Amino acid sequence: MKKLLYLLLLTTGLGACGGSSSSSSPSFDRKAMLQNYADNLIIPAYTQLQTDVNALKTAIDNLNKANSTAADLTTAQNAWTKAYTSWQYANAYNFGEAGESGLRKTLFDEVGVFPVNTTQIETLITANNTDTNNFARDTRGFLAIEYLVFDLNNTQTALNKLQNANRRNYLVAITNHLKSNIDRVTNSWASYKTTFVNSTGTDVGSSTSILYNEFVKSYENLKNFKVQLPAGKRAGQTAPEPTRVEAYYSAKSLEMLKLHLTALENIWYGKSADGKDGIGFVEYLEKVNGGTTLIASTQAQLTAVKAALDKVPTAVPLATSMQNNSTEVNNLSVELQKHTRFFKSDMSSLLGIAITYSSGDGD
Repeated sequence: MKKLLYLLLLTTGLGACGGSSSSSSPSFDRKAMLQNYADNLIIPAYTQLQTDVNALKTAIDNLNKANSTAADLTTAQNAWTKAYTSWQYANAYNFGEAGESGLRKTLFDEVGVFPVNTTQIETLITANNTDTNNFARDTRGFLAIEYLVFDLNNTQTALNKLQNANRRNYLVAITNHLKSNIDRVTNSWASYKTTFVNSTGTDVGSSTSILYNEFVKSYENLKNFKVQLPAGKRAGQTAPEPTRVEAYYSAKSLEMLKLHLTALENIWYGKSADGKDGIGFVEYLEKVNGGTTLIASTQAQLTAVKAALDKVPTAVPLATSMQNNSTEVNNLSVELQKHTRFFKSDMSSLLGIAITYSSGDGD
């Protein structure tokens, strides 16, 4: 009798250690979900990004002359905007070749860091130092290019500064660095796709776990660094720091914020950028106990977040609204914070997928 009781307790204990029974979801086809993400979200996002970065390189190369015109600069600015728009749909996929490897950080760290260190950029330009093989990741990438071609959205000022050969050399070098990184990651998916789709578990290191963690991390990057930090809402801040907003020099912060949120919502649904709705995390949640309730709660809070975002003024740069400590920015920050639990703790619990990164949020 004691032996039987021991076995029952052991079985119960093992079940508890393994998480809720809902996490196994035997009726859910994770491979089909991963196939949808690869074919309809990830690969198309990187492919479009590669195309747009190639166009950006062409535009920057055309600027690399002493007699470049305002039209040349406008072409480069438009190319940057298009490429950075595509980046919003790709910046959550920092795994595979886009993940950390040795001394190399993630693709986001290599090309998406903001705010940039303008003092160090100017020092490098003065020294005609175009070396990008270093740890100064805040001196290159998309936002360093933005700083050089927009100059607080003053085309004539930017054009005048680009008459300096060292400045043009630096701009070309960091654009080449951007292109090489995007090419490396995009091209890797021709072979990595098979590995990604066939890793169908939910353990740490599986594709579902990696995708989910990068999705949540990308949401927290949006909340923490695109809104709360420049708005002065993070722990230890006593005032807004509007120059830390994304895309500060082009004043495209609000536009990029909205695109990023749309891209994250698409990941949750498993929906492509062109609207094709496939198997995603929503369908996964439908197969677990409590999943439909969480879906409804998540959708309601997403609606609240988007409503708050739509009320942020478009007539002035987002940095201005943050500097003014506007009610609209404060409300957006609150709604984004409320939403964290739905994408993060609640979803992690129901699907039995561990959060493997540290956000410092305590959510």
